[in-house]
Amino acid sequence: MKTKTRPYVLSIAGYDPCGGAGVLSDIKTMEAIGVYGLAVTTCITYQNDHQFEGVQWLSKKKIKAQLYPLLHAYKIHYVKIGLIENMEVLSEVIELLLGYDNTIKIIWDPILRASAGFDFHKKIPGKYLKHILDSIDIITPNWEEVTALTKEKDAVQGAEKLAKYCHVYLKGGHNIEIPATDMLWINKKLDILHPKEITELEKHGTGCVLSSALAAYLALGHPIHLSCELAKEYTYQFLVSHPGRLGYHTKSEEVS
Repeated sequence: MKTKTRPYVLSIAGYDPCGGAGVLSDIKTMEAIGVYGLAVTTCITYQNDHQFEGVQWLSKKKIKAQLYPLLHAYKIHYVKIGLIENMEVLSEVIELLLGYDNTIKIIWDPILRASAGFDFHKKIPGKYLKHILDSIDIITPNWEEVTALTKEKDAVQGAEKLAKYCHVYLKGGHNIEIPATDMLWINKKLDILHPKEITELEKHGTGCVLSSALAAYLALGHPIHLSCELAKEYTYQFLVSHPGRLGYHTKSEEVS
């Protein structure tokens, strides 16, 4: 039985051995939605869904060594970048991708802190940030991440600053006034994505799921606003899939 050819989507992120976050979670999400997931690992973490014990970063050389054979073999239009050692490494990875093919669209999920409790980046050098934002298509920070990146106390004002350079999907998990309500800036125009319903369930790796789902829906040819809506719905299904902190991934035909 012949099946439809799937587009390739690349995740560049950390390795989480429990599979709740990082490249394992990204690949699960992508495959469930209906694209073929490729992965490059930036680090090895020592963790489970509630405890973080450490991280071993891979060198730029090793990250690039993983990238070259994938870029040479597969036509990749969308790349999701998650956990990465610092802005210098991120900048070099982006330059490599766009130098190889300047039509590649990049979704950056700026992970600054593990949900299991560990700070990856306490200082964000501003000299790299503008160049990175100019080079990517969309950034998907939560409220804490956007304030850390922009040095703005107000997350919405911070997101508006980022929106001068690229599309912004501000995740609303830390939005106290209107919980679970996401804010989306496409071409600097604000839209609100309201939740289907508010759930008290929390999951390890939710941000990874949303950003990789967004990359997958874009790769399937959906416009960016619809892709954001579909990614939010997929993440909701992930949240309510199981009462524990490790979520289950919904089959692609259940969220379309």
